[in-house]
Amino acid sequence: MKRKFLSVALAGLSAALIGMPAVAQKKYDPGATDKEIKIGGISPYSGPASAYGTIGKAIDAYFKKVNAEGGINGRQIKFITLDDGYNPARTVEQTRKLVEQEEVLLLFNTLGTPPNTAIHKYMNQKKVPQLFVATGATLWGDPKNFPWTMGWQPNYQAEGKIYAAHILETRPNAKIGILMQNDDYGRDYLKGFLDGLGDKAKSMIVRQVTYEVTDPTVDSQMVQLKDSGADTFFNITTPKFAAQAIKKAAEIGWKPVHYLNSVSNAAGAVMTTAGAENGIGVISAFYLKDPTDPQWQNSKEYKDWLAWMQKYFPGGDLKDNLNVFGYTVAQTLEQVIKQAGDNLTRENIMKQAASLDMTLPMLLPGVNIKTGPDDFYPIEREQLARWDGKTWVLFGKVIGR
Repeated sequence: MKRKFLSVALAGLSAALIGMPAVAQKKYDPGATDKEIKIGGISPYSGPASAYGTIGKAIDAYFKKVNAEGGINGRQIKFITLDDGYNPARTVEQTRKLVEQEEVLLLFNTLGTPPNTAIHKYMNQKKVPQLFVATGATLWGDPKNFPWTMGWQPNYQAEGKIYAAHILETRPNAKIGILMQNDDYGRDYLKGFLDGLGDKAKSMIVRQVTYEVTDPTVDSQMVQLKDSGADTFFNITTPKFAAQAIKKAAEIGWKPVHYLNSVSNAAGAVMTTAGAENGIGVISAFYLKDPTDPQWQNSKEYKDWLAWMQKYFPGGDLKDNLNVFGYTVAQTLEQVIKQAGDNLTRENIMKQAASLDMTLPMLLPGVNIKTGPDDFYPIEREQLARWDGKTWVLFGKVIGR
């Protein structure tokens, strides 16, 4: 009788265990354990785009805060961030090291269009998340062909259309000069801008010049643009060259209506470097709260960001919105990992990244993060702003989906 009772009890226990929800079972891919999650990052801490290196440092500082507060779901974040000097060949080398030697769970916020393009196919062949890349190229929103790669910031083509629409509205007879980086990043912005101008592009654009990322300056290109008679300027450059262009325009007395792409509108690294007075009137687009804008500085959101900077990134520039970028994109990944729970597989990381609907403290009012299985563009709204010599002054409405 006792044996029969024991058999029934064991059978009941087995049935109960089988019926337990799958969420109770921990699932790990390489890079994840009960105690730790390894995340890889690649930033240009050296080279011509080194101004962006502060993003990687800010991300590292944010994860230090997360770890000090107990981690995510009880796990510490080990962020392994390497330098590629904005050189695609080095990006490939560093990526292989992170994926094959360090065995990170995912690659996070790798920076730049050429560097990310160089590892795009590799990451998808390896089925390792290339998540929230720090570039707005349209390449990163193609879940059908590249399901392991996702963007984060607004895409360059959409932003180019915003500037074109503003020019058509305010200066329909503008004579436009364009300076652009000669790569996929520059071409993506240009395509959106041309699409936005439509049939008027041919008559409105009077000169288009390029530069290589290895060039020492863009001084000669700026002289060419002035000589073209352009009265409107679309500046498609990374921070080093953006600062040079603003400064050179002032030196040669060229005063066009100046549109500057959002990837180079940092108050410290670009506008102050160029000479704050030299950039008065420059127009750019924003989706993050700029830390130099006084309207945010009494808010809890700004004060929390400031306290984090002072405690975890005391060497960071409080005027640099790239440090707001690093803070906010790290919060986005934090949410993805929270949602993943104990199912820390690479597949589930991408599934959670593709099911976000949230706002974050340092996003502009009206800007949100929303993704879906067929929507790999998390942020799709921006607002125009004008530099007044001290800060960026927002104007108009938030534009986008």
